[in-house]
Amino acid sequence: MIANKEAVIADQDAVIADKSTVIDELSEQVRLLKAIAFAKKSETAKKPAKDEYQYSLFDEAEFVCELPSSEQEPEVVQVPAHCRAKKGRKHISESIPREEIVHDIPAEEKICACGCELIRIGEVVSEKLDYVPAKIRVLRHIRPKYACKKCEGTEDDGQTVKVAPMPPQLIRQGIVTPGLLAHIMTNKFCDGLLFYRQNKMFERLGIDISRFTMSNWTVLAAQRCGLLMELMYEHLRCGGIINLDETPVQVLKEPGRENTTKSYMWVACRSGTKPVVLFHYAPSRAGKIATEIVGDFKGVLQTDGYAGYNALGGSEGIVHAGCLVHVRRKFMDVLKAGSKKKKGTASTVINLIAKLYRLESRARKDGFSPEEILNMRTEKARPLLNKIYEIILKSAGSIPPTSLLGKALSYALGQWPRITVYLENPALTPDNNIAENAIRPFAVGRKNWLFSGSPRGADASATFYSLIETAKANNLNPSDYLYELFEKLPHAQCRADLEELMPWNLANNAEIK
Repeated sequence: MIANKEAVIADQDAVIADKSTVIDELSEQVRLLKAIAFAKKSETAKKPAKDEYQYSLFDEAEFVCELPSSEQEPEVVQVPAHCRAKKGRKHISESIPREEIVHDIPAEEKICACGCELIRIGEVVSEKLDYVPAKIRVLRHIRPKYACKKCEGTEDDGQTVKVAPMPPQLIRQGIVTPGLLAHIMTNKFCDGLLFYRQNKMFERLGIDISRFTMSNWTVLAAQRCGLLMELMYEHLRCGGIINLDETPVQVLKEPGRENTTKSYMWVACRSGTKPVVLFHYAPSRAGKIATEIVGDFKGVLQTDGYAGYNALGGSEGIVHAGCLVHVRRKFMDVLKAGSKKKKGTASTVINLIAKLYRLESRARKDGFSPEEILNMRTEKARPLLNKIYEIILKSAGSIPPTSLLGKALSYALGQWPRITVYLENPALTPDNNIAENAIRPFAVGRKNWLFSGSPRGADASATFYSLIETAKANNLNPSDYLYELFEKLPHAQCRADLEELMPWNLANNAEIK
């Protein structure tokens, strides 16, 4: 009876322990959701106060915390001498046109009290910024018709009438010019200005351009840019490094799908001397979409931890690199949830990751060569990564896997072989921020227009986001680049003509910067 009673008590204790674990995990989730809803969105780690370290001295054994002590040598940071910039108004660029307005004193005041005429010894210049409101104008293409008076009324009548051909147009039979189309596309895909709002703006200028008309122009112009997009895909797959990411988008009228079904906009980036940013619309997030985008690429593929990239990362000729920022983000969730019991380990990992990024920042600032970057990573970055890995391994066995910290540790262990890939390649960064930063303008625009009206519209959006973000990556003014593209694309006859219109080949043109 005593043995049975003890067994019952043991079972009850196990149930209570399980309930306590569940309560802790649910409380943690509630704190995280509150932080997501109401706290600052920044993931910047806050510097701990002096007495914030004290609690971890008496924490459990699994919590490893890097504490300041007299035995540890403080990190020495050399601050180079510098000149502080003078405070005041920023200088207005010399590229902006100037119009001079002279304010002179009256002629009678140019005579001194002694009777002598005053001479000009200089001038005081004050520059003010002005804005000239936009104007709509109509370009009338007049083509004189010529006919033979002698052949009038004969069988040859009508065959002798001659008219100059109309110059090639991007949108045939349309009233839109390259300048107007570039303006509309830049407003929509660069500045997130809806066609509805643009319609109201044009009405104030005295012209009615409906949303349907602008949408139709967008689809037709995107189709004309199809060959250009094919060349951009070829350039993306030339080798080196591809950064890949995806984000949800809602698309209406997709065949066989509900309007509320989630679709995806993928982005692939290739940095270097000829950077390219490609957006690709697809109705799913399946790994086969990533395979279609990458094609026959051979090189380094850098992504986050989404499982859809796993098969692609195992392909022959592709080295799969991971993202350290996504690892850090999981540990930041632990801090946001505010679990004092577990944030010792999370804080330690985040602080060590911060040291890795300080090394990378210093290398960029000092202009390290590829060999110097590799040496720095071998001597300084690798020991820090090894320390992080030891902490993760030590903590993983004693933390409930369903807790936020347990999930962070599990994610880090699963991604670790890919995280360390950047140590061997000086052209790689520790994270996939290149793709995440490239996709941000799309995410900002999505908050305005909410959804695409059709798959054709989503494809057209992908085309113009690609052109605009690639132009920006090549330091071009997007509006001027689109104008140059729409002006010259109708005249392109061969591949060489299209190559000349690629953003990196126009990057030296001062007129479109």
